[in-house]
Amino acid sequence: MLVAERIAKRYPTPQGPLPILEDVSFSLASGDAAAIMGPSGSGKSTLLYMLGALEPPSSGTLTLNGTNPYTLSETDAAAFRNRHVGFVFQDHCLLPQCSVLENVLAPTLVAHDRTPAEYLDRARTLLAQVGLEPRLTHRPSELSGGEKQRAAIARALVREPTLLLCDEPTGNLDQRNAEMVAELLQSLHASRRLVMVLVTHSAELAGRFPRRWTINGGRLSTSA
Repeated sequence: MLVAERIAKRYPTPQGPLPILEDVSFSLASGDAAAIMGPSGSGKSTLLYMLGALEPPSSGTLTLNGTNPYTLSETDAAAFRNRHVGFVFQDHCLLPQCSVLENVLAPTLVAHDRTPAEYLDRARTLLAQVGLEPRLTHRPSELSGGEKQRAAIARALVREPTLLLCDEPTGNLDQRNAEMVAELLQSLHASRRLVMVLVTHSAELAGRFPRRWTINGGRLSTSA
C-alpha cells in the first residue's frame, strides 16, 4: 500500500519558501491505479518523484508497504527504490549503447534476489508481452517511439515492483502509439495487481483509470 499523509514540497528562494505542493494525502492499495492531471508547473512530476523516493517532501510522511524511504540511508533508499519502484518517463531514457534486452536487464545488475538466468527469462517474457520479442538485439536508435516506450515499460517491470510510476508516458507519441501504450499499461497493471500512479496532460488517457486527481494551486483534488 502507498500512503501519503499531508506531504508538502517547498523550495527555498531569496524571497522565502516557494510552495509547490501542500497537504497532499491519499492511499492506494495493491491493484489501485490513479491518473493525475494539472497545468504545467503545477507539481505533478514533483509529486511523482516524491512518491518514487527521488525527492524528499518538505513535510509530511510517505510510506510504501509500511516503509518510509526517506528515513533510510542513501544506500538503503537506492536499494529500496530499485526493488519496489518502477519508472516510465516521457522520454524513455533507454541506454543508447545497449540492446533492448540489455536495457530491460539494467535494473537487475544490482539485484541479488534471483539468479541472472532467472532475470534473463523474465526479461524475455516481458519483452514478448509488450510485443518486442523480435527486437531483443536491436538498439534504441533502431526502434520507433512506441517501441522505445514499450521497452521502457518492460524495464520498469522486470523486478516486479510494488509501485509503477508513469510520467507522461504517451506525451511524445502519435495517437496510434499512444493508444497502444495506454492499453498496454492497463493490461499489465490489471494482470500484476500493483499500485500505479500516472501523470498526464491527456484527458483521454486519464479517463481510462478508475481514480482521477487534479493538482491546482498546489492542492490535490478528485476529478469528475
